[in-house]
Amino acid sequence: MSHDAAPNLDFAGTTPYEDYVQADVLTHLQKPLSDDPGEMVFLVTTQVMELWFTVIVHEWETAARALREDDLPVALAALKRSTYELESLNASWKPLAHLTPAQFNAYRSALGEGSGFQSAMYRRMEFLLGEKSASMLVPHRGAPRVHAELEKALQEPSLYDEVLRLLARRGLPVPSSVLDRDLSQRYEPSEEIEEIWAAVYGGADQDTDLVRLGEALTDVGELVWRWRNDHLVATRRAMGSKAGTGGSAGVAWLEKRARKNVFPELWTARSHV
Repeated sequence: MSHDAAPNLDFAGTTPYEDYVQADVLTHLQKPLSDDPGEMVFLVTTQVMELWFTVIVHEWETAARALREDDLPVALAALKRSTYELESLNASWKPLAHLTPAQFNAYRSALGEGSGFQSAMYRRMEFLLGEKSASMLVPHRGAPRVHAELEKALQEPSLYDEVLRLLARRGLPVPSSVLDRDLSQRYEPSEEIEEIWAAVYGGADQDTDLVRLGEALTDVGELVWRWRNDHLVATRRAMGSKAGTGGSAGVAWLEKRARKNVFPELWTARSHV
């Protein structure tokens, strides 16, 4: 075959690329509700974030399933991929990070009662991190499929629950109060789990699969923390301390979220190594 051969440009229907990527669908999902040109940036950016939420949920569910099957290589690979995706998700704040109040106000009314905390896919991310709350299903009662998916995720073990179950199967003293807890409730830190991680990190061999697992989870936790802080800063710049869309407390609510650690004992255990 000649290296100078031109690509095939003649297709009977749509192109194979279009069939696979569905680009025409993606690029016609934007329906701005104001005349301000900045709204298009806001709309596309939030849609891109939703796509990143989707792939991150896929990675964490893959990791959780692999942990359940004691397949650490597959779990670690999925967690590693998710860190690259989280970095891309966090970079999505760039187009919105320097909005002035006047620029945001130019199209804010188009959002109505819409707010990011209503994102079902982001809620699934939070549930996988152990940040569970049945009340967060309420906004989705009008969408039966979405509500059913969230209710299922609420009742299932989180990613961290699967980590703790793996530690127990490895013979580490995970207390029954942690293993048998109500999975629909928010995960609360445990001193016993902190001691387990301190022992894992305090070992002479720093290249064990459990240390690698702990570091992979810490990478994820750090990037989620950065996501929450970037959200806080962007919101603070755009609207100060005003109430958020959808009736949230705005910056005050985001500040509370930003103070929470993901996989908390992995952070506190470091003080005891």
